[in-house]
Amino acid sequence: ERRRYLLGRLRNMGFGIPYEPVGAFYILANASHLSGDSYALAFELLEKAGVAVTPGIDFGSGAEGYLRFSYANSIENIREGCDRIENSLATR
Repeated sequence: ERRRYLLGRLRNMGFGIPYEPVGAFYILANASHLSGDSYALAFELLEKAGVAVTPGIDFGSGAEGYLRFSYANSIENIREGCDRIENSLATR
């Protein structure tokens, strides 16, 4: 349920999901439509939305432009985090 919910919300926000996770609690989402600097974007979301995500660059140069989202939390917290991200991106 948490995985499906987060996948849908991220897609609705314009994030590309090239591969759906099957055995992990993480989604690697393409955020290059927002920024080519995943490190700066991750810190922007932390500061403005209060949501921590991992910049793709931490996983190597091939993941630059991506963000890693975890769904190892309650569905309520995932909903709130998505709402915060969506609101923050809307005011960008």
